[in-house]
Amino acid sequence: MIKGFKDFVLRGNVVELAVAVVIGAAFGSIVSAFTNGIIQPLINTVTPPSSPGFGVQLVSGKASTYIDFSAVVTAVLNFLIVAAVVYFVIVYPLKTIQERRRRGIETGPADPTDIELLTEIRDLLRERPRS
Repeated sequence: MIKGFKDFVLRGNVVELAVAVVIGAAFGSIVSAFTNGIIQPLINTVTPPSSPGFGVQLVSGKASTYIDFSAVVTAVLNFLIVAAVVYFVIVYPLKTIQERRRRGIETGPADPTDIELLTEIRDLLRERPRS
């Protein structure tokens, strides 16, 4: 089962890419909730109680002129967390598996035999509408 999963992960396919995008988006929302709900309030603790957060109000009384540094720091931390998880959970293990396969320690997915390829071609030709 694990070998089949590794073969699935290492095969380039649009379906796998779509799954990765969906999982990445879901994980991104988890990290955003963490950074917005925990990290940003911790950053805002360094400001006085009268301040709306860690930032600068350019024009007093005009909320649209507030520069929110904590939001920028939170976004940077959000990016770094997602990038670290992608690297250590996806990129690094895949590079390790590919290196093992290159050295011959681990076998990759088996290439189809000539008979399997010819059978697939035959079946595709049968399905093709005749004109």
